[in-house]
Amino acid sequence: MTTERKEATKRMTKQQFGVWWRLFRPFTLTASIVPVLVGTGLAMPSTHFHTSLFIAMLLASILIQSATNMFNEYYDYKRGLDDENMVGISGTIVRDGIQPKVVLALGWISVLVALLIGVYLCTQTTWWLALIGAACVMVGYMYSGGPWPLAYTPFGELAASTAMGPVIVLISFYLQTGDITWRAALVSIPIGLLIGAILLANNIRDMDQDKRGGRKTIAILVGRQRGRVLFGSVFGMTYLLVIALVVLGFLTPWALVVLATIPTAVYVTRLYYRFTEPAKLHAAVKGTSNLLFRFGVLMFCAMIVSMIHI
Repeated sequence: MTTERKEATKRMTKQQFGVWWRLFRPFTLTASIVPVLVGTGLAMPSTHFHTSLFIAMLLASILIQSATNMFNEYYDYKRGLDDENMVGISGTIVRDGIQPKVVLALGWISVLVALLIGVYLCTQTTWWLALIGAACVMVGYMYSGGPWPLAYTPFGELAASTAMGPVIVLISFYLQTGDITWRAALVSIPIGLLIGAILLANNIRDMDQDKRGGRKTIAILVGRQRGRVLFGSVFGMTYLLVIALVVLGFLTPWALVVLATIPTAVYVTRLYYRFTEPAKLHAAVKGTSNLLFRFGVLMFCAMIVSMIHI
């Protein structure tokens, strides 16, 4: 094989990998990783760390999020919402030629593997987790699929942020401790708020296209200006809640390190006040996802440091 052909093969392989990688929408996976980190970090001071349960839960959470992304890709295409001019990391069907049935099949395969991991987690803890896990999978599917997709209603952010925020945090906490506490429930709320902010950011960016597709998201119902206010308010509520949890003793002062993410929150909020074009707002959606990741990692580190200083 000549050098030119080798280089061409490498480029083609790289391009194909990029297409499949985009199908998973990697920057959105922070919404599946951070809740597991925070729930586990909350548990660590009071229990022995169960490595296998942590890894299994992390994989299951990522797989459910990936399946949700693939269902979204498939059903948005089927309903004619996606086209080759759309903005964002999605669109592997309309832009890259991936067969719709392949995307749907990969979504269900991800669900199947997540369920198999869930069986393992149930055998190590309780079979009640099967009901909660099934409910999370159902929310992931119904976000885009079914006769009444949540993504087409004002309740998409609330449903998804609850299932991927507090629920995953509490499951992760339970896997390590065998218990659920009010402290864990309260600390999970800021994570849910930031996950909701990612979805809201996406829906404000795409609101014009979503209107044409028949969606009635909260951003469309309240309008662009009020949507901007709501978006900024979610960040404000998140940081105020963290401060309140520290003052009330549910978190140690080390948790205030998450306030270091405030400049990013200000930056992405300003983008929504400066621009309306989807192409210019995509950076704000990615920035919100990155903010969640940094917030979660800092929160996790604060919990570890707190444990060392007990």
